[in-house]
Amino acid sequence: MAHEVVAEMAANVWKVVVAEGDAVAEGDTLVILESMKMEIPVDAELAGTVVRVGVAEGGTVQEGDVIAVLE
Repeated sequence: MAHEVVAEMAANVWKVVVAEGDAVAEGDTLVILESMKMEIPVDAELAGTVVRVGVAEGGTVQEGDVIAVLE
């Protein structure tokens, strides 16, 4: 069953840490967002495999945008 990881706020995508096909554990950092000069890690809420990365470094996200999909 797929699980979507979504942005909790509008921010810039500073760094994408994972790639499609990577196995992640609960709590692993997927991407690092930047907002108001603060780095905000977005972590996996459960263990699984990254099936889609929905952001790119240098891009932006809005609240509710899909950052990654885990399976």
